[in-house]
Amino acid sequence: MKKYLLKRLLRLIPVFLGVTILAFLLTGLSSVDAVDLKESSSGGVMSEAEKEAMREELGLNEPKAVQYLQWLKNALRGDFGESYISGKPVLVSFCEKLPATIALAALALAMTVCLSFPLGILSAKYQNTWADRSISLFCFAGNSFPGFFTALLLLYFFSLKWNLFPVLSMGKGWKSCVLPAATLAVSMTAKYTRQVRSAVLSELEQEYVAGARARGLSENRILFGNVLKSVLLRMVTLLFLSAGSLLGGTAIVETIFMWNGVGKMAVDAVSMHDIPVIQAYLVWMAAIYLLLHLIADLLMGALDPRAKLEGMR
Repeated sequence: MKKYLLKRLLRLIPVFLGVTILAFLLTGLSSVDAVDLKESSSGGVMSEAEKEAMREELGLNEPKAVQYLQWLKNALRGDFGESYISGKPVLVSFCEKLPATIALAALALAMTVCLSFPLGILSAKYQNTWADRSISLFCFAGNSFPGFFTALLLLYFFSLKWNLFPVLSMGKGWKSCVLPAATLAVSMTAKYTRQVRSAVLSELEQEYVAGARARGLSENRILFGNVLKSVLLRMVTLLFLSAGSLLGGTAIVETIFMWNGVGKMAVDAVSMHDIPVIQAYLVWMAAIYLLLHLIADLLMGALDPRAKLEGMR
């Protein structure tokens, strides 16, 4: 197990370093001067000597390679510098907004699991019936609609027309989380419903299912006692990757619903050229994807030894 874990970690290190290099270099291509941005955000006027001293303090006069190594050294310690706009440490702002994003992602993932598995099993059990076709139509629509369009539809019907949920989310109690989480869950539910349906149909064609039927076991017992276990193993990796996608990719939904999370912070940082915040967000996205991918690999190895042996090879 230790050898398997070490091999996975060694694969992730160059990927993470590559992401940090891209994050640093791409944000460094911005034409906005960090010192000028700090001057405008403070509302004061700085002399050229003061600006030059600040550039020296921030290390902006150093070669790019030196700047990157110093930034990486600080980032690995959790120090991403200070926001050019607010002047607060980036890590402090990040930690303040992270719980809102985690709550939103957790609810969206729970909605996805609670909807996609029953719908996928129902679609597979009643294949080529009206139930299967109706669920397929929902999956087609859910995969086709972009997130912002789904958000606008939900806002129109559930907020404006039926007045069930607030338009602006933050500070409205438990109802504030429902619509943004549902927006995220719609496309994922459509995707996972098709995945579950395909996995169930594939398992129902296996020889052990034919043997179980020959022994007189009921279809429900075969489905929920044997087939579902195999389907869950297949879905573990996808669910973990979706959790990473939710934690790192909720920016548009958070902005539409004014949900004060990490994603909205990143969108605001891009619009205001707040480079330290953008860099921290990119590193966060890479780290959470890699971490959850590692956990999914280890969990699959624990649940299915065949996957572990394949990874060792």
